[in-house]
Order: sequence, then C-alpha cells, then structure tokens
Amino acid sequence: MLKINRVHHIAIICSDYERSKRFYTQTLGFKVLQENYRAERNSYKLDLEVGNHYQIELFSFPDPAPRPSRPEAAGLRHLAFEVDNISDAVAAIVADGVVVEPIRVDDFTGKRFTFFADPDGLPIEFYER
Repeated sequence: MLKINRVHHIAIICSDYERSKRFYTQTLGFKVLQENYRAERNSYKLDLEVGNHYQIELFSFPDPAPRPSRPEAAGLRHLAFEVDNISDAVAAIVADGVVVEPIRVDDFTGKRFTFFADPDGLPIEFYER
C-alpha cells in the first residue's frame, strides 16, 4: 500500500510578487527559507516555513490567469491554518488591514473558524485548535 508521510508544500502563484511576499511574511509571519529569481521563467520562487512542519512555495509568473471564483471554483477550495486563539489571530491581521469574515462555529466539531483572502483573493481560513 502507498505510504504518504505528510504534505510537503503548497504552491501559490501570485499576481504581484512584492505585495504577496509582504502579506505572507509580514501579515501572516511566515519565515523565509529561500528566495530565488529564475531568469529563464521571469519568475520568483519564495520558500516559506509554516510552523516548523510545512512549506509554502510562492511563485510569480508574468500574467497568471485569474482565479475563476471564490471559494467554490473546482480545485483548491481554500487554505486553512490552525491557530491557538482565533480572536488573537484575527486581531493581528485586522491590525494590518486584512478584512476578515465574522468568526463562525463548525457545526460538527464546535471549533471556531473564519475566512479572509490573500492579495489575489485566495481564500484562507483560520481554524482554532
């Protein structure tokens, strides 16, 4: 039987590299592991550490296609990050100008969660531990 150990990375293509780099490093606080410019592709690749376990690869490409709709397009629905305290996490990103939906409670788990978007409209969820 196939054995998959864990998620290795999540790749995101952004439309404005500097704006998205600021959002993921400063607003969300992810640590930069490595940043490379690939001249042959006119593309940056930024590796970000998420909680000592996971990695986001942030790519820039000339003229990427827009996301079809939010959040119910076929494909990736949203990206979810676990937080210890959702109220504290929301306060931190709201202070940086991020618009956040009202906090809701999951009907099945009783856990609190909310949604917001990255600079390109990618739906992101905070889910309380």
